[in-house]
Amino acid sequence: MTEHDQTRRQPQPPVDPRTAWATWTTQSIISGPGGVSTAEVGPISGDLTVHTTWVDGEARLTVQYTGALDWYTVTGSPVPAADETTARAIHQAMVNGVKAGRGAVAPPSPTG
Repeated sequence: MTEHDQTRRQPQPPVDPRTAWATWTTQSIISGPGGVSTAEVGPISGDLTVHTTWVDGEARLTVQYTGALDWYTVTGSPVPAADETTARAIHQAMVNGVKAGRGAVAPPSPTG
C-alpha cells in the first residue's frame, strides 16, 4: 500500500461487542479419544460439528453429532471474547481441542 493510499483510508469506529455478532461452524471433525465434555450429556465423541456464536462480548460454544438435530453446550462455555478476532481464535482452539479429544472443554480466552 502506498503512502497516498494510507492517508485516504477512513478510520473505522471500534465494533461494540454488545451489538455485533458472528458465527462459525466447522463440520465433520473426528474427535480424539475421550471426545468433548458437554454440560448436558457429559462427553461425546465421533464425527462432530462445532458451532461458535460471538455475541454480547462472549464466544458461546456448542457441539453436535454431525447431521444430528441436538446441540450441546461445551463445558466451560461461554468464553469472554472482546472482539470478533478473539472469538474466531477461540473457535479454532475448540476445533483443535475436539481433534485432540481427552474430554476437551472450552479454551480460555487468548486475551486473558
